[in-house]
Amino acid sequence: MTAARKKLVIKVTAGSDAPERCSQAFTVAAVAVASGVEVSLWLTGESAWFALPGRAAEFELPHAAPLPDLIESIRADGQITLCTQCATRREITEKDVIEGVRIAGAQVFVQEIMADGVQALVY
Repeated sequence: MTAARKKLVIKVTAGSDAPERCSQAFTVAAVAVASGVEVSLWLTGESAWFALPGRAAEFELPHAAPLPDLIESIRADGQITLCTQCATRREITEKDVIEGVRIAGAQVFVQEIMADGVQALVY
């Protein structure tokens, strides 16, 4: 019998407006994925822009891993979700986002964080 895989849900609200907080969220998500943890990263607020192609490449923070690399590692084995309301406010649709990013709302977020064995973080 194998142990259930642990899940980590991370909600990142910061973008270029708070680069250290933003980078921390993506870094924690990428490290968790690399450690075998099931990860669901939610892009809300200003981080919503990173669901668009090329936007992560514009992000810079000295001594931090490049955001495009972190996103790729998260997408490889994790789930990235763009908040429905955040997408709507920014006129972002499913056809606009990078491959593998889904758009979902609060109901899905609540379902994820209320599941057994889930840990949630907000940045």
